[in-house]
Amino acid sequence: MSLREFERLVVKALDSLPLPIRHRMDNLDVVVGEWPSLDDLEEAGLDDRHDLFGLYHGIPLTERTHYDMALPDKITIFQRPIEAACATRADVVKEVRVTVIHEVAHHFGLSDAELDQTEYG
Repeated sequence: MSLREFERLVVKALDSLPLPIRHRMDNLDVVVGEWPSLDDLEEAGLDDRHDLFGLYHGIPLTERTHYDMALPDKITIFQRPIEAACATRADVVKEVRVTVIHEVAHHFGLSDAELDQTEYG
């Protein structure tokens, strides 16, 4: 899949979020990366680059105080690990949406432990 096509899937996943959620997303950039870096893997506590589909960098909304003039938080969705884990295009579409929702949930302050109790964990 081309980078442009994958980016469109990410945008579609973001656009599918309920409007109240989208309106509350604040100072957040969502980007696509090919593979996670070694630093990304270390931050996520993982060793295998195939295991990291997305990563949230920033200060969750629930922890922000005196947040003026801050650089945007960033969500990176990693294309190649998602594609490697999926057998079909439909699987990629589904996994992109799940990964976007998972990372946006971190922006809203949900932990991995809390997400593990949902279908987005």
